[in-house]
Amino acid sequence: MARSENVQQLAGHLFRHEAGKMAAVLTRILGSDRLEVAEDIVQDTLMKAVETWRFKGVPENPSAWLYAVAKNKALDFIRSRQRHEQIHSEIAKAIHSEWSLPSSVNSLFLESEIEDSQLRMMFAACHPSIQEESQIALTLKILGGLSVREIASAFLTNEETIQKRIARAKEKLRDEKISLEIPSPQSLSSRIDAVLKVLYLLFNEGYHPSQSNQLLREDLCEEAMRLTYLMIQNHMTSKPKVLALMALMCLQVSRFNARTNNEKFISLEQQDRSLWNKQLMDKGFAFLEQASEGNDLSEYHLEAAIAAVHMKADSFADTDWNRLLTLYDILAQLKPGPIIELNRAITIGYAKSYREGLDELRKINGLESNHFYHAALGNFLTHLKENDNALRAYSNALNIATTLADKDFLQKKIDEIKLRV
Repeated sequence: MARSENVQQLAGHLFRHEAGKMAAVLTRILGSDRLEVAEDIVQDTLMKAVETWRFKGVPENPSAWLYAVAKNKALDFIRSRQRHEQIHSEIAKAIHSEWSLPSSVNSLFLESEIEDSQLRMMFAACHPSIQEESQIALTLKILGGLSVREIASAFLTNEETIQKRIARAKEKLRDEKISLEIPSPQSLSSRIDAVLKVLYLLFNEGYHPSQSNQLLREDLCEEAMRLTYLMIQNHMTSKPKVLALMALMCLQVSRFNARTNNEKFISLEQQDRSLWNKQLMDKGFAFLEQASEGNDLSEYHLEAAIAAVHMKADSFADTDWNRLLTLYDILAQLKPGPIIELNRAITIGYAKSYREGLDELRKINGLESNHFYHAALGNFLTHLKENDNALRAYSNALNIATTLADKDFLQKKIDEIKLRV
Protein backbone atom coordinates (compact mmCIF):
# COMPACT_ATOMS: atom_id res chain seq x y z
CA MET A 1 0.00 0.00 0.00
CA ALA A 2 1.46 3.38 -1.06
CA ARG A 3 1.70 6.16 1.51
CA SER A 4 -1.40 8.32 1.26
CA GLU A 5 0.48 11.64 1.42
CA ASN A 6 2.90 10.54 -1.34
CA VAL A 7 0.04 9.53 -3.63
CA GLN A 8 -1.78 12.77 -2.86
CA GLN A 9 1.36 14.79 -3.67
CA LEU A 10 1.91 12.93 -6.95
CA ALA A 11 -1.74 13.37 -7.92
CA GLY A 12 -1.48 17.09 -7.25
CA HIS A 13 1.64 17.33 -9.41
CA LEU A 14 -0.02 15.39 -12.23
CA PHE A 15 -3.15 17.52 -11.98
CA ARG A 16 -1.06 20.63 -12.60
CA HIS A 17 0.80 19.09 -15.54
CA GLU A 18 -1.76 16.77 -17.15
CA ALA A 19 -5.25 18.09 -16.35
CA GLY A 20 -5.11 20.80 -18.99
CA LYS A 21 -3.93 18.34 -21.63
CA MET A 22 -6.68 15.87 -20.79
CA ALA A 23 -9.37 18.55 -20.69
CA ALA A 24 -8.29 19.89 -24.07
CA VAL A 25 -8.32 16.57 -25.89
CA LEU A 26 -11.57 15.47 -24.20
CA THR A 27 -13.25 18.73 -25.22
CA ARG A 28 -12.04 18.18 -28.76
CA ILE A 29 -13.61 14.72 -28.68
CA LEU A 30 -16.89 15.68 -27.01
CA GLY A 31 -17.28 19.22 -28.37
CA SER A 32 -16.85 22.62 -26.74
CA ASP A 33 -20.49 22.53 -25.61
CA ARG A 34 -19.51 19.68 -23.28
CA LEU A 35 -16.52 21.31 -21.64
CA GLU A 36 -17.98 20.68 -18.20
CA VAL A 37 -18.34 16.98 -19.00
CA ALA A 38 -14.65 16.95 -19.99
CA GLU A 39 -13.75 18.62 -16.69
CA ASP A 40 -15.82 16.08 -14.75
CA ILE A 41 -14.04 13.23 -16.51
CA VAL A 42 -10.65 14.73 -15.62
CA GLN A 43 -11.70 15.13 -11.98
CA ASP A 44 -13.10 11.59 -11.82
CA THR A 45 -9.90 10.24 -13.36
CA LEU A 46 -7.69 11.94 -10.79
CA MET A 47 -9.93 10.78 -7.92
CA LYS A 48 -9.75 7.23 -9.23
CA ALA A 49 -5.96 7.54 -9.44
CA VAL A 50 -5.69 8.51 -5.77
CA GLU A 51 -8.01 5.67 -4.70
CA THR A 52 -6.38 3.01 -6.88
CA TRP A 53 -2.74 3.96 -6.38
CA ARG A 54 -3.16 4.12 -2.61
CA PHE A 55 -3.93 0.38 -2.53
CA LYS A 56 -2.27 -1.02 -5.66
CA GLY A 57 0.73 1.28 -5.85
CA VAL A 58 1.68 3.92 -8.39
CA PRO A 59 1.96 2.51 -11.95
CA GLU A 60 5.24 2.67 -13.85
CA ASN A 61 3.88 5.39 -16.14
CA PRO A 62 1.27 7.35 -14.12
CA SER A 63 0.56 9.83 -16.94
CA ALA A 64 -0.22 7.03 -19.39
CA TRP A 65 -2.49 5.46 -16.77
CA LEU A 66 -4.41 8.72 -16.44
CA TYR A 67 -4.85 9.07 -20.20
CA ALA A 68 -6.05 5.47 -20.53
CA VAL A 69 -8.68 5.94 -17.82
CA ALA A 70 -9.80 9.33 -19.21
CA LYS A 71 -10.04 7.86 -22.70
CA ASN A 72 -12.19 4.96 -21.47
CA LYS A 73 -14.45 7.32 -19.56
CA ALA A 74 -14.88 9.40 -22.73
CA LEU A 75 -15.80 6.28 -24.69
CA ASP A 76 -18.31 5.30 -21.99
CA PHE A 77 -19.89 8.75 -22.15
CA ILE A 78 -20.20 8.61 -25.94
CA ARG A 79 -21.70 5.11 -25.80
CA SER A 80 -24.15 6.26 -23.14
CA ARG A 81 -25.70 8.74 -25.59
CA GLN A 82 -28.75 7.33 -27.29
CA ARG A 83 -27.66 8.79 -30.60
CA HIS A 84 -24.06 9.43 -31.64
CA GLU A 85 -25.23 12.52 -33.51
CA GLN A 86 -25.56 14.25 -30.14
CA ILE A 87 -21.78 14.46 -29.94
CA HIS A 88 -20.92 17.71 -31.72
CA SER A 89 -17.20 17.46 -32.30
CA GLU A 90 -14.73 16.97 -35.10
CA ILE A 91 -14.92 13.17 -34.71
CA ALA A 92 -18.73 13.08 -34.94
CA LYS A 93 -18.61 11.64 -38.46
CA ALA A 94 -16.16 8.97 -37.40
CA ILE A 95 -18.13 7.54 -34.50
CA HIS A 96 -21.26 6.28 -36.21
CA SER A 97 -20.18 2.72 -35.60
CA GLU A 98 -18.86 0.88 -32.57
CA TRP A 99 -16.09 -0.49 -34.80
CA SER A 100 -14.65 2.94 -35.64
CA LEU A 101 -15.30 4.62 -32.29
CA PRO A 102 -12.28 3.39 -30.25
CA SER A 103 -9.77 4.02 -33.04
CA SER A 104 -11.19 7.52 -33.64
CA VAL A 105 -10.80 8.41 -29.98
CA ASN A 106 -7.39 6.72 -29.72
CA SER A 107 -6.06 8.83 -32.59
CA LEU A 108 -6.71 12.03 -30.65
CA PHE A 109 -4.70 10.75 -27.67
CA LEU A 110 -1.47 10.66 -29.65
CA GLU A 111 1.11 13.11 -28.27
CA SER A 112 1.04 15.34 -31.36
CA GLU A 113 -2.76 15.48 -31.26
CA ILE A 114 -2.80 16.27 -27.53
CA GLU A 115 -0.50 19.24 -28.20
CA ASP A 116 -2.68 20.35 -31.11
CA SER A 117 -5.78 20.03 -28.92
CA GLN A 118 -4.26 22.34 -26.32
CA LEU A 119 -3.43 24.94 -28.95
CA ARG A 120 -6.99 24.73 -30.28
CA MET A 121 -8.37 24.97 -26.75
CA MET A 122 -6.38 28.16 -26.09
CA PHE A 123 -7.83 29.82 -29.18
CA ALA A 124 -11.36 28.60 -28.44
CA ALA A 125 -11.18 30.07 -24.93
CA CYS A 126 -9.96 33.34 -26.45
CA HIS A 127 -12.76 33.57 -29.03
CA PRO A 128 -13.81 37.21 -29.70
CA SER A 129 -17.40 36.53 -28.60
CA ILE A 130 -16.07 35.87 -25.09
CA GLN A 131 -15.14 38.91 -23.01
CA GLU A 132 -11.40 39.28 -22.48
CA GLU A 133 -11.58 38.92 -18.70
CA SER A 134 -13.56 35.68 -19.12
CA GLN A 135 -11.15 34.43 -21.81
CA ILE A 136 -8.24 34.76 -19.42
CA ALA A 137 -10.06 33.27 -16.44
CA LEU A 138 -11.22 30.23 -18.42
CA THR A 139 -7.80 29.52 -19.94
CA LEU A 140 -6.03 29.86 -16.61
CA LYS A 141 -8.56 27.47 -15.06
CA ILE A 142 -8.71 24.82 -17.80
CA LEU A 143 -5.23 24.80 -19.32
CA GLY A 144 -3.16 26.44 -16.60
CA GLY A 145 -4.62 24.43 -13.76
CA LEU A 146 -4.98 27.47 -11.48
CA SER A 147 -7.58 27.45 -8.75
CA VAL A 148 -10.32 30.08 -8.69
CA ARG A 149 -8.59 31.63 -5.68
CA GLU A 150 -5.28 31.94 -7.54
CA ILE A 151 -6.98 33.52 -10.54
CA ALA A 152 -8.83 35.96 -8.27
CA SER A 153 -5.50 37.01 -6.77
CA ALA A 154 -3.94 37.49 -10.20
CA PHE A 155 -6.89 39.72 -11.20
CA LEU A 156 -6.99 41.53 -7.85
CA THR A 157 -10.64 40.56 -7.43
CA ASN A 158 -12.75 38.06 -5.48
CA GLU A 159 -13.48 34.39 -6.13
CA GLU A 160 -17.18 34.96 -6.85
CA THR A 161 -16.31 37.33 -9.69
CA ILE A 162 -13.94 34.79 -11.23
CA GLN A 163 -16.54 32.01 -10.93
CA LYS A 164 -19.00 34.18 -12.83
CA ARG A 165 -16.44 34.98 -15.55
CA ILE A 166 -15.65 31.30 -16.05
CA ALA A 167 -19.36 30.45 -16.14
CA ARG A 168 -19.99 33.13 -18.79
CA ALA A 169 -17.14 31.81 -20.93
CA LYS A 170 -18.44 28.24 -20.71
CA GLU A 171 -21.92 29.47 -21.59
CA LYS A 172 -20.57 31.13 -24.74
CA LEU A 173 -18.69 27.99 -25.75
CA ARG A 174 -21.80 25.91 -25.21
CA ASP A 175 -24.43 28.19 -26.73
CA GLU A 176 -22.43 29.25 -29.77
CA LYS A 177 -20.84 25.81 -30.23
CA ILE A 178 -17.43 27.40 -30.72
CA SER A 179 -15.21 24.92 -32.48
CA LEU A 180 -11.72 24.06 -31.34
CA GLU A 181 -9.60 25.32 -34.20
CA ILE A 182 -6.77 27.71 -34.97
CA PRO A 183 -8.38 30.86 -36.43
CA SER A 184 -7.98 32.11 -39.98
CA PRO A 185 -5.02 34.40 -40.81
CA GLN A 186 -7.39 37.39 -40.87
CA SER A 187 -8.35 37.05 -37.20
CA LEU A 188 -5.18 35.37 -35.93
CA SER A 189 -3.33 38.44 -34.69
CA SER A 190 -5.97 39.67 -32.25
CA ARG A 191 -6.58 36.14 -30.96
CA ILE A 192 -2.85 35.64 -30.40
CA ASP A 193 -2.78 38.80 -28.27
CA ALA A 194 -5.45 37.36 -25.98
CA VAL A 195 -3.66 34.01 -25.71
CA LEU A 196 -0.32 35.66 -24.94
CA LYS A 197 -1.88 37.78 -22.21
CA VAL A 198 -3.13 34.60 -20.56
CA LEU A 199 0.28 32.93 -20.74
CA TYR A 200 1.96 36.07 -19.41
CA LEU A 201 -0.37 36.13 -16.39
CA LEU A 202 0.15 32.42 -15.77
CA PHE A 203 3.92 32.87 -15.82
CA ASN A 204 3.77 35.87 -13.49
CA GLU A 205 1.68 33.96 -10.96
CA GLY A 206 4.45 31.36 -10.87
CA TYR A 207 7.30 33.88 -10.85
CA HIS A 208 5.87 35.82 -7.92
CA PRO A 209 2.93 33.94 -6.35
CA SER A 210 0.20 36.24 -5.12
CA GLN A 211 -1.09 33.97 -2.35
CA SER A 212 1.08 30.88 -1.91
CA ASN A 213 3.82 30.96 0.71
CA GLN A 214 6.12 29.38 -1.85
CA LEU A 215 8.78 31.79 -3.07
CA LEU A 216 8.41 30.47 -6.61
CA ARG A 217 5.91 28.21 -8.31
CA GLU A 218 8.13 26.66 -10.92
CA ASP A 219 5.32 24.38 -12.10
CA LEU A 220 3.25 27.37 -13.24
CA CYS A 221 6.24 28.95 -14.98
CA GLU A 222 7.02 25.66 -16.71
CA GLU A 223 3.40 25.29 -17.82
CA ALA A 224 3.34 28.82 -19.26
CA MET A 225 6.60 28.14 -21.11
CA ARG A 226 5.33 24.79 -22.41
CA LEU A 227 2.13 26.34 -23.78
CA THR A 228 4.09 29.23 -25.33
CA TYR A 229 6.44 26.75 -26.97
CA LEU A 230 3.42 24.96 -28.49
CA MET A 231 2.68 28.21 -30.32
CA ILE A 232 6.29 28.51 -31.49
CA GLN A 233 6.19 24.98 -32.91
CA ASN A 234 3.13 25.75 -35.05
CA HIS A 235 3.98 27.70 -38.20
CA MET A 236 0.70 29.65 -38.04
CA THR A 237 1.27 30.93 -34.50
CA SER A 238 5.06 31.30 -34.37
CA LYS A 239 4.99 35.10 -34.53
CA PRO A 240 7.67 37.58 -33.33
CA LYS A 241 5.63 38.55 -30.25
CA VAL A 242 5.34 34.87 -29.28
CA LEU A 243 9.11 34.46 -29.60
CA ALA A 244 9.56 37.63 -27.54
CA LEU A 245 7.39 36.30 -24.72
CA MET A 246 9.38 33.06 -24.74
CA ALA A 247 12.59 35.08 -24.55
CA LEU A 248 11.27 36.96 -21.54
CA MET A 249 10.29 33.73 -19.79
CA CYS A 250 13.67 32.10 -20.41
CA LEU A 251 15.57 35.12 -19.10
CA GLN A 252 13.43 35.38 -15.98
CA VAL A 253 13.62 31.66 -15.18
CA SER A 254 17.40 31.66 -15.64
CA ARG A 255 17.64 33.60 -12.35
CA PHE A 256 15.66 31.10 -10.27
CA ASN A 257 18.67 29.53 -8.52
CA ALA A 258 19.92 32.94 -7.37
CA ARG A 259 16.53 34.41 -6.51
CA THR A 260 15.91 32.41 -3.33
CA ASN A 261 18.06 31.01 -0.53
CA ASN A 262 16.97 29.12 2.59
CA GLU A 263 13.35 30.02 1.91
CA LYS A 264 14.24 33.71 1.65
CA PHE A 265 13.76 36.04 -1.30
CA ILE A 266 16.94 37.64 -2.67
CA SER A 267 16.63 40.94 -4.54
CA LEU A 268 18.26 41.42 -7.94
CA GLU A 269 20.85 43.70 -6.36
CA GLN A 270 21.97 40.98 -3.92
CA GLN A 271 21.85 37.98 -6.24
CA ASP A 272 24.94 35.86 -6.92
CA ARG A 273 25.07 36.16 -10.70
CA SER A 274 27.32 33.13 -11.04
CA LEU A 275 24.22 31.07 -10.14
CA TRP A 276 22.28 32.34 -13.14
CA ASN A 277 21.57 29.58 -15.66
CA LYS A 278 23.72 30.44 -18.65
CA GLN A 279 22.05 27.88 -20.91
CA LEU A 280 18.62 29.44 -20.33
CA MET A 281 20.09 32.92 -20.72
CA ASP A 282 21.52 31.97 -24.12
CA LYS A 283 18.15 30.54 -25.15
CA GLY A 284 16.48 33.77 -24.08
CA PHE A 285 18.94 35.87 -26.07
CA ALA A 286 18.43 33.59 -29.11
CA PHE A 287 14.62 33.83 -28.93
CA LEU A 288 14.87 37.61 -28.56
CA GLU A 289 17.09 37.82 -31.65
CA GLN A 290 14.59 35.74 -33.64
CA ALA A 291 11.77 37.95 -32.36
CA SER A 292 13.58 41.03 -33.67
CA GLU A 293 13.09 40.02 -37.30
CA GLY A 294 10.57 42.25 -39.05
CA ASN A 295 8.90 45.43 -37.80
CA ASP A 296 6.72 43.98 -35.05
CA LEU A 297 7.24 45.63 -31.65
CA SER A 298 5.20 44.40 -28.69
CA GLU A 299 5.29 44.85 -24.95
CA TYR A 300 6.95 41.43 -24.77
CA HIS A 301 9.81 42.62 -26.99
CA LEU A 302 10.42 45.53 -24.64
CA GLU A 303 10.10 43.52 -21.43
CA ALA A 304 12.45 40.86 -22.81
CA ALA A 305 14.91 43.57 -23.87
CA ILE A 306 14.73 45.02 -20.34
CA ALA A 307 15.44 41.60 -18.84
CA ALA A 308 18.33 41.17 -21.28
CA VAL A 309 19.95 44.43 -20.13
CA HIS A 310 19.93 43.13 -16.55
CA MET A 311 21.26 39.73 -17.62
CA LYS A 312 24.17 41.20 -19.58
CA ALA A 313 25.43 43.32 -16.66
CA ASP A 314 28.30 41.83 -14.64
CA SER A 315 26.88 43.38 -11.48
CA PHE A 316 23.94 45.49 -10.34
CA ALA A 317 26.18 48.59 -10.34
CA ASP A 318 27.23 47.88 -13.95
CA THR A 319 23.64 47.85 -15.22
CA ASP A 320 23.05 50.15 -18.19
CA TRP A 321 20.34 52.20 -16.45
CA ASN A 322 20.14 54.77 -19.25
CA ARG A 323 19.39 52.02 -21.74
CA LEU A 324 16.73 50.67 -19.37
CA LEU A 325 15.15 54.10 -19.05
CA THR A 326 14.91 54.41 -22.83
CA LEU A 327 13.17 51.02 -22.99
CA TYR A 328 10.77 51.95 -20.17
CA ASP A 329 9.95 55.25 -21.89
CA ILE A 330 8.90 53.31 -25.00
CA LEU A 331 7.03 50.70 -22.95
CA ALA A 332 5.15 53.42 -21.07
CA GLN A 333 3.85 54.76 -24.39
CA LEU A 334 2.97 51.30 -25.71
CA LYS A 335 1.44 49.95 -22.50
CA PRO A 336 0.61 52.83 -20.14
CA GLY A 337 -0.24 51.91 -16.57
CA PRO A 338 0.84 52.36 -12.95
CA ILE A 339 3.04 49.23 -12.83
CA ILE A 340 5.07 50.41 -15.80
CA GLU A 341 5.29 53.85 -14.19
CA LEU A 342 6.55 52.19 -11.01
CA ASN A 343 9.35 50.37 -12.79
CA ARG A 344 10.21 53.45 -14.82
CA ALA A 345 10.44 55.56 -11.63
CA ILE A 346 12.75 52.98 -10.03
CA THR A 347 14.93 53.07 -13.13
CA ILE A 348 15.08 56.89 -12.99
CA GLY A 349 16.30 56.58 -9.42
CA TYR A 350 19.33 54.58 -10.53
CA ALA A 351 19.88 56.27 -13.90
CA LYS A 352 19.71 59.83 -12.50
CA SER A 353 19.36 60.19 -8.74
CA TYR A 354 17.47 58.68 -5.82
CA ARG A 355 15.69 62.00 -5.26
CA GLU A 356 14.43 62.13 -8.86
CA GLY A 357 13.29 58.53 -8.61
CA LEU A 358 11.45 59.28 -5.38
CA ASP A 359 9.77 62.29 -6.95
CA GLU A 360 8.59 60.15 -9.86
CA LEU A 361 7.24 57.50 -7.49
CA ARG A 362 5.21 60.09 -5.62
CA LYS A 363 3.54 61.20 -8.86
CA ILE A 364 2.02 57.75 -9.45
CA ASN A 365 -1.65 57.20 -8.66
CA GLY A 366 -3.40 53.89 -8.18
CA LEU A 367 -0.75 51.91 -6.30
CA GLU A 368 -1.73 52.79 -2.76
CA SER A 369 -2.53 49.10 -2.10
CA ASN A 370 0.57 47.75 -3.84
CA HIS A 371 3.34 46.64 -1.50
CA PHE A 372 6.00 46.85 -4.24
CA TYR A 373 5.24 50.57 -4.54
CA HIS A 374 5.70 51.24 -0.84
CA ALA A 375 8.84 49.08 -0.79
CA ALA A 376 10.26 51.17 -3.67
CA LEU A 377 9.56 54.32 -1.66
CA GLY A 378 11.30 52.75 1.32
CA ASN A 379 14.32 51.83 -0.77
CA PHE A 380 14.92 55.35 -2.10
CA LEU A 381 14.19 56.94 1.29
CA THR A 382 16.76 54.61 2.84
CA HIS A 383 19.38 55.65 0.27
CA LEU A 384 18.54 59.29 1.06
CA LYS A 385 18.97 58.52 4.80
CA GLU A 386 15.38 59.58 5.58
CA ASN A 387 15.11 56.67 8.00
CA ASP A 388 11.83 57.58 9.71
CA ASN A 389 10.05 57.97 6.38
CA ALA A 390 11.68 54.80 5.10
CA LEU A 391 10.41 52.87 8.12
CA ARG A 392 6.88 54.13 7.50
CA ALA A 393 7.06 53.15 3.83
CA TYR A 394 8.36 49.65 4.57
CA SER A 395 5.80 49.23 7.37
CA ASN A 396 3.03 50.16 4.90
CA ALA A 397 4.40 47.59 2.47
CA LEU A 398 4.56 44.95 5.22
CA ASN A 399 0.92 45.55 6.18
CA ILE A 400 -0.19 45.12 2.55
CA ALA A 401 1.99 42.14 1.54
CA THR A 402 0.14 38.80 1.35
CA THR A 403 2.89 36.19 1.08
CA LEU A 404 5.24 35.03 3.83
CA ALA A 405 8.26 35.53 1.55
CA ASP A 406 7.40 39.18 0.92
CA LYS A 407 6.70 39.78 4.59
CA ASP A 408 10.04 38.26 5.60
CA PHE A 409 11.89 40.36 3.03
CA LEU A 410 10.21 43.58 4.17
CA GLN A 411 10.72 42.81 7.86
CA LYS A 412 14.42 42.33 7.17
CA LYS A 413 14.55 45.79 5.57
CA ILE A 414 12.81 47.30 8.62
CA ASP A 415 15.21 45.56 11.00
CA GLU A 416 18.24 46.82 9.02
CA ILE A 417 17.03 50.43 9.28
CA LYS A 418 16.33 50.12 13.02
CA LEU A 419 19.88 48.90 13.60
CA ARG A 420 21.22 52.06 12.00
CA VAL A 421 18.95 54.50 13.80
